[in-house]
Amino acid sequence: MYDSNTADSNTADAVGATRAPATVVSAKPVVLSAGPGRGEDLQVRVSAPATGSDLPVVVFSHGFGWSMDGYAPLADFWAAHGFVVVQPTHLDSRTLAIPHEDPRFPRIWRFRVDDLKRVLDDLDLIEDSVPGLGGRIDRSRIAVAGHSWGAQTASTLLGARVLDPDGVPGEDMSDPRVKAGVLLALTGLGDRLTPFAAENLPFMKPSFDNMTTTALVVAGDHDQSALSTRGPDWFTDPYTYSPGTKSLLTLFGAEHSLGGIPGYEVAETTDESPARVALLQRLTTAFLRSALYPGDTSWKAAATALEEDPNPLGELRSK
Repeated sequence: MYDSNTADSNTADAVGATRAPATVVSAKPVVLSAGPGRGEDLQVRVSAPATGSDLPVVVFSHGFGWSMDGYAPLADFWAAHGFVVVQPTHLDSRTLAIPHEDPRFPRIWRFRVDDLKRVLDDLDLIEDSVPGLGGRIDRSRIAVAGHSWGAQTASTLLGARVLDPDGVPGEDMSDPRVKAGVLLALTGLGDRLTPFAAENLPFMKPSFDNMTTTALVVAGDHDQSALSTRGPDWFTDPYTYSPGTKSLLTLFGAEHSLGGIPGYEVAETTDESPARVALLQRLTTAFLRSALYPGDTSWKAAATALEEDPNPLGELRSK
């Protein structure tokens, strides 16, 4: 599939941007051959501004069951504002219909990490597969992002690790090519998991002690997970327990979909809020730009705008 569209957003937004949104070119599927044990070729969607050069990259990991076709509210906005957005379809996607009994299922969390690294390894092929994109990617400015399980996947490239049964941090899967991350509704420590999660989801026992890469953590203050006996503060752990330069955006009234970032009018959105999604679009774009371009003031302006808003939709902390 090959299409182009103009993303819909205001010419100027609260971060002070004056650039009009660009026409976005999107191509799918770009197919990368299956790695060892994966069994299915890796399909990705690539969205990019139709013009411009030296474009930064965001590799986005979807939540459980989704695919490269999800999260248009973020992917389209980022692409319209100057980023090449690459969205792989992980093995847990409903589009692949892999049953829980599949022998690959216990390792799907590892295959997810491999998928993101595979995208980085094959940027040349990806670039050449999208009409008009050749020679326009800046490989020195790469970020990862993800929602829910996708945020857990992305966090490993930032330095998060999974604890083994003895509580010892496992393999370091961080990637020096990644300079920043956006972690949306990332689950916290595995100290108070429900019995189901403790038995069936061993990767949900993270350590953030070595997650040193710059990141924005986004949590909803009404996000009550069925996988933990803790409250919404569980989703603030990645900020609290990680070192380095981090920011935490807590969205007021937000549940796990953070207002509807998986898609417009999708069934799983329980807290639909176009205003909240619009805020996330602006703030994540400003964060990514300033994180990848030292000296850029977009993030500072966005933080100031939120702080000065008489009716803010969230609260921002940084360290």
